[in-house]
Amino acid sequence: MHPAPTRSFRIDHDSAVHLAAAGARTLAQRCGLRGAMPERAAVVASELGSNLAKHAAGGILYLQPAPLGGGIEIAAADRGPGMAELERCLRDGYSTTGTLGSGLGAVRRIATDFTIRTERGTGTLACARLLAPGHPAARLDVGTVCLAADGETQCGDTCAVADTGASRTAVVIDALGHGAHAEEVARSGLTAFRRDPSMPLPELLSALHKALRRSRGAAVLLMRVHEGSAEFCGAGNVRCQIVSPDRVTHGPSGPPGIVGWKMPLPKVHRVPLTPGSVAVVHTDGIDPRWPGARRPFLHRLPPPLLALALAHGHRLSRDDATVLTATALRRTHDH
Repeated sequence: MHPAPTRSFRIDHDSAVHLAAAGARTLAQRCGLRGAMPERAAVVASELGSNLAKHAAGGILYLQPAPLGGGIEIAAADRGPGMAELERCLRDGYSTTGTLGSGLGAVRRIATDFTIRTERGTGTLACARLLAPGHPAARLDVGTVCLAADGETQCGDTCAVADTGASRTAVVIDALGHGAHAEEVARSGLTAFRRDPSMPLPELLSALHKALRRSRGAAVLLMRVHEGSAEFCGAGNVRCQIVSPDRVTHGPSGPPGIVGWKMPLPKVHRVPLTPGSVAVVHTDGIDPRWPGARRPFLHRLPPPLLALALAHGHRLSRDDATVLTATALRRTHDH
């Protein structure tokens, strides 16, 4: 199944909450969740959406498949006042509006994984993942958002993540143009990536190049995350940054070229990825000036919320936009 673009619902009235809940139920079914899980997804979307409607400004609910499969992700972002007492807000029964107040407490109880951050005067970011029973827990060390340009239902941007042995490999694709043809190109690239994402990165990029030869082509950046480092290989205007708690460092984006048409000789660039830092890869639908914001709150976000923050706050809505985030892998030791 090829992923559709992330669906977004602007929560500016109560009926938008119901639309988002219905969308979450349908997506849960499409992603293979069975039994009561689709209804639980609808409850999570309804609770997060209702919280936006009651307390926030500029609130949007985002729905998409979980980045590593097995379920769905429901995320909320706003530019509201933030929460003064976050832990208190996460308790069942707590309300500041005189309502039942089960919202965020219910979300934390229902979701397989739930993460939330808030800043006074800035707003709140929340991400809930619901996975099928028996599926490995949704690790919060990777995040993705893929949005079609305003007015479009099809998207020429896409991304994917795969665990490849002791590493994790990801691809971000920005097909040239817009609409149905660009989406077809992006999907062809994704199919080539998924055949064997564990290949050496130059070989993997060459496989994408071969798959896209009879198309307009695409900008592509491959990333492979190891313990303590990340490797990059690509061509075209897909950008990379390394975000640490105190700074943003520009990473080795691909050289000029078009995968599928005129691609330079693939080269791999390795950069250190220290504990607590996050690798960010995004297309030109994300404003490239975002690193200049120098916001400690942004720099300290976990990967799912960092991807959400960039898509929500720094998106150029006239273009398709994709952002992918990942932390350094941690080696597990047998005892």
